Amino acid sequence: MRREMRDMRYGIQTLFSLKELKYKLSRIRVSVPRIISNLKSQISGLISINLLFLLSVLMLFISSCENDLNKVKEIASNEVGTIVAPTTGVDLIMSDSAKVQIHLTAPLVLEYNPEDPKKNYKVAPKGIKVIHYDKETGKEDGTIIADTGIIHIGGKLYEFRKNVVATNAKGETYKSAELFWDQSTKKVYSHKNVEVTMQGGDVMNGDDFVSDDKFLHPNLRNSKGLFHVDENATQ
Repeated sequence: MRREMRDMRYGIQTLFSLKELKYKLSRIRVSVPRIISNLKSQISGLISINLLFLLSVLMLFISSCENDLNKVKEIASNEVGTIVAPTTGVDLIMSDSAKVQIHLTAPLVLEYNPEDPKKNYKVAPKGIKVIHYDKETGKEDGTIIADTGIIHIGGKLYEFRKNVVATNAKGETYKSAELFWDQSTKKVYSHKNVEVTMQGGDVMNGDDFVSDDKFLHPNLRNSKGLFHVDENATQ
């Protein structure tokens, strides 16, 4: 009898366990679709965000490409018909009546439109040095050094840019950010500030200047200077 009662109790417990298990399984069945639905919505949201991000990046890339293309087109339109002939290690001597007048050196010279005299000009982008010689004596009477040099159409106008330093036969030094040398008028001039160091160390500054091409008779606008005074000479 006791054995039958124990078996009956065990059967009832088993029945309740099965019902509980069935209930839990039903809850799981209900929860799984919710989980899947939530995952789908989250994944969909992430995909939307990623798509928006990718589209933004793509638009920026396309815009950048268009800008670069426009720059290329602009450069191409400006350079249509332009021919450049580079020459390295330039060492040029120009003479008149068998007498040397100019000695020009430059690491690199770019000649634009070499076959068209009306458009031909030369650029020395890596530095230039010009030595000028006196036509009568043949002696060096001046030098010009600059970071960049331009020989304009016709070859009579020289333009010097950046860290321009010129000297004359007396040893006086001219410094400016630019300098023009016009061989047709035999004048040199600058529209930038100029500093002139004269013999004896006196220094003059001007807003601009013009001089003969030998730098012997300069005219400085709004000039001011620093002059050394010999105290012994004043006593």
